[in-house]
Amino acid sequence: MSTNAPPSRDIQSWKSREMLIAIFTLLMITIHLVLRFAIGSSETAANIPLWLVLGLGGTPLVWELLQKMLRREFGSDLLAGISIVVSALLDEYLAGALVVLMLSGGEALEAYAVSSASSVLRALSKRMPAVAHRRLGSTLEDVPLAEIQIGDTLAVFPHETCPIDGTVIEGHGVMDESYLTGEPYLMSKVPGAAVLSGAINGESALIVQADKLAIDSRYAKIMEVMQTSEQHKPQMRRMADKLGAWYTPLAVSIGVAAWVASGDPVRFLAVMVVATPCPLLIAIPVAIIGSISLAARRAIIVRDPTSLETADTCRTLIFDKTGTLTYGEPKLVEQVLDDEGRSQEVLSYVGSLERYSKHPLAAAIVNAASEAKTAVHGVTAVSEPPGQGLVGTVVDHKIEVTSRKKVLTRQSELAEQLPPQAGGLECVILVDDQYAATYRFRDTPRSDGASFIRHLGPRHQVTRTMLVSGDRESEVQYLAEQVGIHDVYSSQSPEQKLELVNAETAKANTIFVGDGINDAPALMAATVGVAFGQNSDVTTEAADIVVLDSSLQKIDEFLHISRRMRRIALQSAIGGMTLSLIGMLIASAGYLPPVAGAILQEGIDVIAVLNALRVAIPPKTLIDFDK
Repeated sequence: MSTNAPPSRDIQSWKSREMLIAIFTLLMITIHLVLRFAIGSSETAANIPLWLVLGLGGTPLVWELLQKMLRREFGSDLLAGISIVVSALLDEYLAGALVVLMLSGGEALEAYAVSSASSVLRALSKRMPAVAHRRLGSTLEDVPLAEIQIGDTLAVFPHETCPIDGTVIEGHGVMDESYLTGEPYLMSKVPGAAVLSGAINGESALIVQADKLAIDSRYAKIMEVMQTSEQHKPQMRRMADKLGAWYTPLAVSIGVAAWVASGDPVRFLAVMVVATPCPLLIAIPVAIIGSISLAARRAIIVRDPTSLETADTCRTLIFDKTGTLTYGEPKLVEQVLDDEGRSQEVLSYVGSLERYSKHPLAAAIVNAASEAKTAVHGVTAVSEPPGQGLVGTVVDHKIEVTSRKKVLTRQSELAEQLPPQAGGLECVILVDDQYAATYRFRDTPRSDGASFIRHLGPRHQVTRTMLVSGDRESEVQYLAEQVGIHDVYSSQSPEQKLELVNAETAKANTIFVGDGINDAPALMAATVGVAFGQNSDVTTEAADIVVLDSSLQKIDEFLHISRRMRRIALQSAIGGMTLSLIGMLIASAGYLPPVAGAILQEGIDVIAVLNALRVAIPPKTLIDFDK
């Protein structure tokens, strides 16, 4: 199998070509056998299909191998190329056709599972709107994004993707910026608030003033970083190439020695045919495809087969924070009360009122009140002035949920009563205009996060775990302490994440786990990129692995599937090559002609493939940490 895929822009045509060659070769071999043994045609007539195979199918494969050889890329498939050429020269057409089938079939099988990295950039481009709604006076006109100038006034409709970086000048609502910034919350947008290109607008239309050209926007910068990441991602040396590095020269040496000793070039061909590394060409791809199938049944999508070969060799795991080691949802984690005895009472008031709010933190308060089984009261006179907080009457009490800044602007004398500001988000509760409580929120760590991190060293030989996030330092440090990670990097932009991942990958193979668009460049740069969930088509396109169920258990399952695949693939490859070496020695002694050698090699293939198929059988468990 050709283990170095062609450039991503050509991969679809390359995959189709290999598949066509394999199908054509199989058809021609069948016609040859029918003509030769069923109809009894002449040898010349029966050989015509085989000539077509060697001419139309073998020539492009040999040409590709010759180009690789000129680039000094000596893979295991070089033996197959030698066999095709020698079989044509020595009139051993059937043996040559069988080798063409082995080579093209193996390439097509693997290429079918390989994804194109350039599709990430297509997904990025598709996600952005092609036009923006520019306001001129009282009218709106749709204009191409490239025509937007700094200072233009734009309308962003509900649920649209924001086209540029700018500032809200009219309207009130929320935007989902989590894929860009790493912050796990919907962000409130009022006049004066900044908006980012690529953010998803909520249910309210906003009027925005453009602060940057489209080519200078945050989203465009991420695309630029993505292109850099795609162009500089190192090619991994595949398992088959590593084994072929010693197998190929050994096989050629045996063939040449047999030719020199006997003076018969057919012995050289016989050795080459037996040496054709089908355990590498077929058994390893079969093990990979079987593992891809097993992973898919576990809700793990393998987009790049190379990741299965390399994941078990990765010694550094790098995690984004939001949505990976956390649930990606704010939760009420602390209630600082002016009067601790009123905890349940205040929570019942606020929980009742927040049922009428669409604020990003409202659900967290309602859930906390529900978990605490507080009473649900009737609410009247609900008001939520944009940017001012939530006000309502609950059981004849005026309840106000607002921010520290708004409270101190109106009632500066409350400064001494308010607790010191801490990490995370907060809101201040006033009951009848008197300070009652401060509620603090954090993105909740996954319950199994600490045990998962602890088991990586002893179970998977991971020597370093890192937490890299675009969130604030206090948020990232809080999570790191909860799960037991000591290498922490906060407030990281996509460019900084990419630089850090590149540096770590230069030291050791890495796995990067993330779920946002801001993670996409790092996902591409890591040895193995793992995307959590399907929140973003850009992220899933950039990743080698997509975990559909956002669960750390799935990461563990993938690591075990990778280890199991490597073990069984190596058994099949090394076992098959050992049998091939025995066959080569027999062929070199003149007891195995080329066609018989090809048939023997097919028998070895069957043994190697049957062993490789074991990877698709689910083991009893693929998890070895406390959930």
